[in-house]
Amino acid sequence: MKAALGKVEADREYSLEDAIKCAKEASYTKFDETVDLAVNLGVDPRKSEQMVRGTVVLPHGIGKKVRVLVFAKGEKEKEAREAGADFVGAEDLVEKISKGWLDFDKSVATPDVMGIVGKLGKILGPRGLMPNPKLGTVTFDVARTVKEIQAGKVEYKTEKAGIVHVPIGKVSFDIDKLIENARTVIQSLIKAKPATSKGKYLKKVAVSSTMGPGIGVDVTSLGKGV
Repeated sequence: MKAALGKVEADREYSLEDAIKCAKEASYTKFDETVDLAVNLGVDPRKSEQMVRGTVVLPHGIGKKVRVLVFAKGEKEKEAREAGADFVGAEDLVEKISKGWLDFDKSVATPDVMGIVGKLGKILGPRGLMPNPKLGTVTFDVARTVKEIQAGKVEYKTEKAGIVHVPIGKVSFDIDKLIENARTVIQSLIKAKPATSKGKYLKKVAVSSTMGPGIGVDVTSLGKGV
């Protein structure tokens, strides 16, 4: 960690490209760390109209196999299996999860089965695994949703301090791929800017690997719309 910190100038704000280069160089673990983008937004998340929440499909994915579970019946169950969902079912999955099974990363549900899925709210909600219509995971368009998630669709949501954390790939990714993923996230955040947000919207941006130090990004280097 000391060696990693020595590669970063604490008070300096880097260009996005240099920050990502620095994050890669400062990675010191034996496993392939995730690269995280942290953005401090000029919003008050205590106000519902200023809660920034959404999804974005990263052009190069996040470098991780995402296990997708789909709650569906009939034709939609078949559609989910054909699209490559890892687990598909309805009452059987609800029962399995209620007994403590949680070996999946994302869940999708068709609207007609949300009556039974709703019973899992206390289990799935706190873990961020509950299907949500606002995030496009309660839908009849099952095949497209499953494929998008597996291709690199990520969710984001402002935390209490107005900060959004989004994974943008792995340390092993080429710099160009990490930059493109990061810019895609930033553009999505800009589009999601609440109408009631005043003043500077992108206040601070930082890049880090899982175990590495946070590296400040010069917001003005990100281009138009920030």
